Amino acid sequence: MNVQEEQDMEMTSRIEMDEDNDNRGSMWDLDQKLDQPMDEEAGRLRNMYKEKKSSALLLLRLAFQSLGVVYGDLGTSPLYVFYNTFPGKIEDPEDVVGALSLIIYSLTLIPLLKYVFVVCKANDNGQGGTFALYSLLCRHAKIKTIPNQHRTDEELTTYSRSTFHEQSFAAKTKRWLERHVSRKNALLILVLVGTCMVIGDGILTPAISVLSAAGGIKVDHPGMSNGVVVVVAVVILVGLFSLQHYGTDKVSWLFAPIVLVWFLVIGGIGIYNIWKYDSSVLKAFSPVYIYRYFRRGGKDGWTSLGGIMLSITGTEALFADLSHFPVAAVQLAFTVVVFPCLLLAYSGQAAYLMSNRDHVVDAFYRSIPDSIYWPVFIIATAAAIVASQATITATFSIIKQALALGCFPRVKVVHTSKKFLGQIYVPDINWILMILCIAVTAGFKNQNQIGNAYGTAVVIVMLVTTLLMTLIMILVWRCHWILVLLFTGLSLVVECTYFSAVLFKVDQGGWVPLVIAAAFLLIMYVWHYGTLKRYEFEMHSKVSMAWILGLGPSLGLVRVPGIGLVYTELASGVPHIFSHFITNLPAIHSVVVFVCVKYLPVYTVPEEERFLVKRIGPKNFHMFRCVARYGYKDLHKKDDEFEKKLFDNLFLFVRLESMMEGCSDSDEYSLYGQQTERSREGLLNNNGNGNTITSYADTTISSVDSIVPVKSPMQGSMTVRSSEHVSSQTETDELEFLNSCRDAGVVHILGNTVVRARRESRFYKKIAIDYVYAFLRKICREHSVIFNVPHESLLNVG
Repeated sequence: MNVQEEQDMEMTSRIEMDEDNDNRGSMWDLDQKLDQPMDEEAGRLRNMYKEKKSSALLLLRLAFQSLGVVYGDLGTSPLYVFYNTFPGKIEDPEDVVGALSLIIYSLTLIPLLKYVFVVCKANDNGQGGTFALYSLLCRHAKIKTIPNQHRTDEELTTYSRSTFHEQSFAAKTKRWLERHVSRKNALLILVLVGTCMVIGDGILTPAISVLSAAGGIKVDHPGMSNGVVVVVAVVILVGLFSLQHYGTDKVSWLFAPIVLVWFLVIGGIGIYNIWKYDSSVLKAFSPVYIYRYFRRGGKDGWTSLGGIMLSITGTEALFADLSHFPVAAVQLAFTVVVFPCLLLAYSGQAAYLMSNRDHVVDAFYRSIPDSIYWPVFIIATAAAIVASQATITATFSIIKQALALGCFPRVKVVHTSKKFLGQIYVPDINWILMILCIAVTAGFKNQNQIGNAYGTAVVIVMLVTTLLMTLIMILVWRCHWILVLLFTGLSLVVECTYFSAVLFKVDQGGWVPLVIAAAFLLIMYVWHYGTLKRYEFEMHSKVSMAWILGLGPSLGLVRVPGIGLVYTELASGVPHIFSHFITNLPAIHSVVVFVCVKYLPVYTVPEEERFLVKRIGPKNFHMFRCVARYGYKDLHKKDDEFEKKLFDNLFLFVRLESMMEGCSDSDEYSLYGQQTERSREGLLNNNGNGNTITSYADTTISSVDSIVPVKSPMQGSMTVRSSEHVSSQTETDELEFLNSCRDAGVVHILGNTVVRARRESRFYKKIAIDYVYAFLRKICREHSVIFNVPHESLLNVG
C-alpha cells in the first residue's frame, strides 16, 4: 500500500469517527429534548399531588373544626335519650333492642341521608337555616312580600340563580306561587314557624343538655336532692349566657378538641359495654326488631317515639351552623367520627340496660366504668356547654337573617369577631333566652318533660325544612318529579310518624315550645305586616315629579350650603316625608341625596357593588338617589366609612355621567353604578366610544324616576353635538360644588312615619297595628342607631 492510500484511509476513518461523534451528540441532544417535556410533566404531576395533599389536609382540618361548631348538640343526645324513651321501667329486654333499632335507623335516615347528604347541599353560598332556603327561593321566584327589589339587583355577583324553560314543571310551580298573595304569605308563615321553633331550640337545648350533664353529680351521691342538681344547672346556664358578649372567637379553638374527645370517649365506653355486658344487642341493626317493638308495645311503644326522636336533635342546628365549613368537611366529620361513635354509644348503653333494667333513669352515667367516672363527667359538662353554645349562636344568626328581611323588630347586633363575619351577639335576645331557659329548667326540674318539649320543637322544624326543600328541588335544582316525590314522601312518612307520637305528649311539656313559638310568631308576623303596610303607604304617597319640577331649581326655598342625606325606604321615587320637610321648613340644602338602605335575599353584597347612584331631575336641581344594598349576613352598623363610601360613589357617578353625555340622543337615563370591578374599569378606560360605555353601564329609562321633561328633537341633537371641553368643564364645576357643599356640612334627615289602622278595619287588625306594632316600634332601636348616624348631625322629621 502506498503512502497516498494510507493517507486516504486515515482520512476516511477520521471522517467516520467524526460522523459517529456527531450522531452521538445529536442523539444526546434529542434525548435532552425528549426529557424536557417529561421533566415538565413530572413537575406538573408533583405540583398536582402537592395541591391535592394540601387540599386534603385542609379538608381534614376543617372537618375537625366543624365538630365543635356543628355537632355539639347532636353529640350530647346520649345523655338523655333512653330515659325519655322509657320514663318508667323497662318491662322486656327485647324493648331495649327495639328502641336501639329505632335509634339506629333514625340516625341513618334523618341526619345522615337527609341532612348531611341532601339538605346541606341546599345552602345559600355556605349559609344554612330556614331563612337561607327562603332567600334561595326568593331569588328564583317573585315571592318576597316587600316588593323593593330592582332588576339591577339581579346582576350582583352573589345573586346566583338558575333559569328554566317556560313550559317546565319548575316554571309552572313558579307561576303558581307568584299568582296569589295568599300563597306568598303562607310560605312566609311557614318560614317564620320554622324560625320560631329554632328559637325554641335555643331555649330548650341548653336546658336539657346542662341539666342532664349536671345530673351526673346525683349518680355518685344518691342522697343528694334534685333541687341541688337544678341549682348547679342554673348557675352554669347563667354563666354561659353572661359570657356571650365576649364572643366565641377566643375560646372556639377549644370546642373542636372537647367534642372530639367526647365522641371518642362515648364510642370507647360503648365498645367496652358491648364487650362486657351483652353483645347480642348488635342484632338491632336488623329492622325486624322495630316491627316487633311496635307489635309488643302498642300505644306505649308508639308514644315512646317522642324519646327516640331526641336521638336526632341537633340536626337542624347542624344545618343552621353550616356557615364557615364546606359541605365536604361536614360530611367527612359525620361519616368518619360522629355517626360511628353515636352508634357505638347507644349500642353500649343498650347492652348495659339489658343487664341493668332498673338503671334507665341514669343509663349514661351508670354505664361509665368507675375508674373514669369523674373525668367523663367533666367532659360531659364541657360538651353540654359547647352544644348549648352552638344552638345559641344559631339562634343569633337566624334572628339576624329575620331582621334583615324585615321580619323582626330592630335590635342591637354586635360583631364579636374581626375575622369571621358570622360571629355575632344580640344582647336583647340573649337575656330573653337566658330568662326563658332558666324558667324551663327550674320550672320542670325533670328531663322527661323538657325532653317532650324539645322533641315537639325539633320535629316541627324538620317538617318545615322538608316542605321548603321540596320547592328548592323543583325551582333551584330542577330535579325530576320522581326524585322530588321520593325525597318528600320518605321524609314526610318518617317525620309525620314522629310528629304523631309527639302530639300525645303536648300536655306533658310539649306545649312549651308551642307557646314560645306562638309568641315569637305573633311578634315577627305583626312586625312584618306593619313594615309592609308602611312601605305600601310610602309607595302610594310618593311626591309628584311634576310638583317638584314646578318648584324650580331652588325648590321654592332658600338653598343653604351643605348636603342633606334624606333616608327613605323607597328605592325609587321621592318620599312623602320630603314634601313634609320642604312645606314646614324655610330652607333646604344645596345638595339633596335620597339614601335607601335595603337588604336583598343574598348572604352578602360585595363592597364594590354596594352602591347604586342616579340623578333626580335636571343638573341644576342637585338632587340624587343612592341605594345602599346589603345581604342578610352584612351589618350596616359595622360599615364605619359608610358616608365616605357614599360620597366616593356619588363623585364617581358625576364623572361617569359627564363621560356619557355625548353617547345618547336623550338624557332621560339613570346611571345605576357598576355591578363589578370589571365594569368599573371598562367605564373608566373606554370613554371614547359610546357603545362600549353603554355596554358596561346600566343605562335605562325609568318611568318612575326619570323626571327630566322629554326634549324636542332639536334639543336632543344639541346634546349630541356638545363638545367634550364643555362636558369636562361642567363635570369639574359640579365636583367642586359637591366638595364645597360637603365641607360646609352633612345633615342626616330621618323621617318617622306613624302607622294607624283605618276606622273600618277589623278589630284584630286594629289590635295588631295600633297596639302590638306600635309597642314594638316604641321599644325597638331607632333608625339613627341602626344607620350609625352621629347625633350632632341628625334631623328627625315627623
